[in-house]
Amino acid sequence: MSSTVLIASNRGPVSFTLSEDGGLTMRRGGGGLVSGLSEVVRDTDVLWVCAALSDGDRGAVRQAPGGRLDRAFETGPIRMLDIPPAVFHRAYNAVANSTLWFVNHLLYNTPFSPEFGTRFRREWESYRTYNGAFALALAEEAAPRARVMVQDYHLTLTPAMLRVDRPDLRIGHFSHTPWAPPEYFALLPEDVAAEVLTGILGADHAGFLTARWARSFMDCCEVLLGARVDHATRTVTYDGRTTRIGVHPLGVNGDALRARAAEPDVESHMTAIRDHVGDRRLIVRIDRTELSKNIVRGLRAYQEFLAAHPEWHGRVVHLAFAYPSRHDLPEYREYTAAVQRCAKEIEDEYATEDWDPLILNVNDDYPRSLAAYRLADVLLVNPIRDGMNLVAKEGPILSPRCALVLSREAGAAAELGADSLLVNPYDVSGTAAALHEALTLPEQERLRRGLRLREAATALPPQRWFEDQLAALH
Repeated sequence: MSSTVLIASNRGPVSFTLSEDGGLTMRRGGGGLVSGLSEVVRDTDVLWVCAALSDGDRGAVRQAPGGRLDRAFETGPIRMLDIPPAVFHRAYNAVANSTLWFVNHLLYNTPFSPEFGTRFRREWESYRTYNGAFALALAEEAAPRARVMVQDYHLTLTPAMLRVDRPDLRIGHFSHTPWAPPEYFALLPEDVAAEVLTGILGADHAGFLTARWARSFMDCCEVLLGARVDHATRTVTYDGRTTRIGVHPLGVNGDALRARAAEPDVESHMTAIRDHVGDRRLIVRIDRTELSKNIVRGLRAYQEFLAAHPEWHGRVVHLAFAYPSRHDLPEYREYTAAVQRCAKEIEDEYATEDWDPLILNVNDDYPRSLAAYRLADVLLVNPIRDGMNLVAKEGPILSPRCALVLSREAGAAAELGADSLLVNPYDVSGTAAALHEALTLPEQERLRRGLRLREAATALPPQRWFEDQLAALH
């Protein structure tokens, strides 16, 4: 049976692990994108097309007729693609995560990288193959004039590929990352940059988290493709087709988040944190150890704050949760090590017998993160660059009196900036000063700002975000 609404993303809503006896165990898929969309499409007939990420996933696909997991397991409508591991590795790690992610987050150390030679060309061919597998599966599964929502930088080529086989479909693409300005995006080889841009322009509607990222994409189309761009109507016309550009600032389901944060496991973590830190003030950060999250400069800012304000010694604790990310890439392993070195330096310099100035935890624990949100006096969110950053939105929902120190380079700054303490993420001293200002902010001012932050954070919850994009494809 063909589907009338389809989602395509690298990671799917379920994953499988293979036991020693060959059995398969199914669990919910990880990642923010998956979590948000899973809530939205639960109990619907939306078909989700995703990639097999592990040996367990590939084992499940082999048991599923045509890769349709719902015909072999108790899942919603899901088709999982068994892409050859070597092809997947090159497409996912070498191109998506080590090239497109680096470009759009402005992460390159340009004296040394990038370097686009014959090896990259082989990797790019795998990225094409990977995108082609998604386009083929979507073409096979979609009903006439179905609506297809393609997600993120892993699948930039899929819309144009799908358009060739199924011109009847209404195709959307959504970018969950920032978008680089033309002068930086042009680090890519000309033909590769053009292929990414025209790939997304194969969609009828291309969505972005903020007007800033949408504008950068349109500028790239104008400068690098020579496309006709109308910023007033947010349209890009190229090669005889017009793509509408949308801005959809994903928010948080406040009621669901508060309900989850009231569960007993969260309460027990709150008790444990209170037992550890006493009645000291809490500065909290919750991140993956991702290069763009800027954890090391955040720790340096806290170190400068302690140096400049000895009156806070023994009265404040920094809870820094830095969960593992992409440890198959050497840059990420080194970054995690740098975070740990910096944390140790702070501990060695300032810790006393009865005061731990910093608690760093690198083990992922969602209930503990929710407990930290609820107890936070200050939330530090200082990415170098971020598509949105939902941590900045979740914190004020769970802690009404929490002061938010927020990077101006986070997409969330477009909505939350007026009621945050905005910082330049590269300015360690400026961030240290903002931490002090946040700790000394009067109580009534905290509450006033917190109310407005919560309103902004919940303005476009996942359900409405999804429905707005579906409506754009009519």
